[in-house]
Parts: sequence; C-alpha cells; structure tokens
Amino acid sequence: MIPLEKYSEALSQKLAATVSVKEPEQLYGPVSYIVSLGGKRLRPILTLMSCDFFSGSYEKAMDAAIAVELFHNFSLIHDDIMDNAPLRRGQETVHEKWDINTGILSGDAMLILAYQLFENYEPALFRDLAKLFSKTALQVCEGQQYDVDFETRDDVTLPEYIKMIDYKTAVLIGAAMKMGAIVAGASESCTEHIYDFGRYLGIAFQLQDDYLDAFGNPENFGKQVGGDIIANKKTFLYLTAFQNGSKKQADELVNLFSIEPKDPSDKIETVKRIFQTSGASEATKKEIIHYTEKANQVLEKIDISSENKEALREFGKSLMARTV
Repeated sequence: MIPLEKYSEALSQKLAATVSVKEPEQLYGPVSYIVSLGGKRLRPILTLMSCDFFSGSYEKAMDAAIAVELFHNFSLIHDDIMDNAPLRRGQETVHEKWDINTGILSGDAMLILAYQLFENYEPALFRDLAKLFSKTALQVCEGQQYDVDFETRDDVTLPEYIKMIDYKTAVLIGAAMKMGAIVAGASESCTEHIYDFGRYLGIAFQLQDDYLDAFGNPENFGKQVGGDIIANKKTFLYLTAFQNGSKKQADELVNLFSIEPKDPSDKIETVKRIFQTSGASEATKKEIIHYTEKANQVLEKIDISSENKEALREFGKSLMARTV
C-alpha cells in the first residue's frame, strides 16, 4: 500500500501555516474553518504522490499540492452556496455558519491564495503550472454551469452528463497528478498519460459520489444523503432510470423532480426505489468499474516502476470501494 500518512501529515502542517487566521478575521476565519474540516484531501495527495513516483522529491510539489487543495475548497464553498447545502463533511457549511456574502468573499480569497503559491516556483515551472491551473479552473467553472443548467433541462443525455462530471470533478484530479509530474520533470508523454489516468479515475470517483449520495450511510457520508434528489439533479442514476425504466417510472421521476416538498423523505425513498428497480443503481456501479479500468489501461503507458503502477492501481481500487 502507498504510505499516505507521510503525505497527509506534511500537507496538514503546510495547510495550517498557509491558512492561519489573520485580519480581517471575517475573511480568513472561514478559510481556516473549511480547511480544518479535513476531508479526504485526495487531490493534493495525488500531486505529492505523482511527484514522488516520477523520482522527484514530493516536498518540491508541496506548494502546487496546497494550491490544488485551496482551489478545491474554494469551489466547495461556492458549490454549497449554489446548492443551498446545510452540511459539508458533517459540519455546517461556510455560508450557514457565517453568511452568503462572507462565503463568496472567502472563497475568492482562497482562489487568489492558490495562485500565489505558484509564485514560489522558478519561472518555467510557474508558467507551466499556472497555465494548467488556469485551464483547469475554467473547465471546473464550465462543469458547474452545465450542472446548474441540467437542473432545468428535460433532455440531458448520458454523454452530456459524463462531460459535466469530467469538467466539474475529473479534470482537477487529472491536473493534480499532472502538476506533480511537471514538478518532478517527467516527460511530456508521461505528464499527459498521468493526466488521463487521473481524469478517468476522477470520472469513476464522481460516479461513486453520486451513488453514495443516494445509497450511502448518512453517518459515514458526511453530507446530506439524498441531497442530489432534493436538488432535482439529473445524475447518472436519474438519467439511466429515465432511459431504461418503464414509462410509468419515467413519468414518476419527472413528477418527483418537479416538486420541492417541505419534508423530502418520502420523495427520496421513492426515487431510490425507482433507481433500484429500473436497474440504474447496478448500471452506475458498472460504469464506475468501466472508468476505473480505463484508468488502469492508460497507467500501463506511464514510465514509472511496476511497483508504483501497482500502488496506483490499489489506490484506485480503494477509492472505488469507499463508503464515504
């Protein structure tokens, strides 16, 4: 297994130093708060791991890793505002604990702090990292807009949905790994392949997240189970059930996703039942496996040791077996 502890401990120390609370406290307090909630820190760990596996010192990639984590948390603050989400990692979201204006401004500050960290690299590295970061950040915003648009569209297709989660989630995972490879001085071919590996794994990761949103254990998941259903989000589960289920099931889904009951518990349970009886839940699990296998196929093209390839395969497998 990959010794993730060494990455996590180093990340925690650097994060604490980067987001320490200072004046104005109303701006930096929420930044420190959301980072302190922890989470999987998957993306910065992948940056450090990628640098390590290409024979670079992982400490050299620390600033890039922290930038990735700050950007990810910036997007979470704004996503939670847009989704009106009450919980993040089992705790109050920033806009609930403070207010919406504070959440917007603190998120903006996190984005700027992320860019500042690239200034610690030499000019050529700064250029390559900032260029990748800017492209990725814009794609994440595009993915978020697609996500918002899909809430009011009745003709969303499965390929459109995959593109949305690719942009909203997967490209940042791919970029996180590519940044580590760039800092380590890996070849252009290897940086592209590790990007593709991360991207495919990211699609599988998001599909798993969608599945857990409906069928996860609320005590472990850390977010409101059924949140996507409450928000009328047309996830892979919804689209597959609509496409493959009976006309009665499709009509019932359309009706359920047009209402916002004060108590959504009955709506959530009915939708989950349709997801299961239509075969959508099983189809989603198969799609998770499909993209995990695509990631493993591109992994074979990367010039790293067989031991490191196996470690990345095991890492991907552990992500797909998660319950949180």
